[in-house]
Amino acid sequence: MEQEFVLTLGQRMLEVTTMLTAPLLIPALLIGLLVGMFQAATQINEMTLSFIPKLAIVGIALVVAGPWMLTTLISFTKELYQNIPALIG
Repeated sequence: MEQEFVLTLGQRMLEVTTMLTAPLLIPALLIGLLVGMFQAATQINEMTLSFIPKLAIVGIALVVAGPWMLTTLISFTKELYQNIPALIG
């Protein structure tokens, strides 16, 4: 196994991981920020208040971006299987 191949594979795996997690994490972060600002403005210090909106937005994002995420993961897996002969010899 060549070092260049392993590094390229590692870089590609990190790229796919970032692409798959971004559609779920970014909306959750934004909703958390908005709920935090609301809590700070109204001085409501309820810890569970931000959980339900985050859960809802992640569910919506999963429904919207789920097919794209699945297609991306399947194409990456196919790419890995096609590179198995390069790993062996």
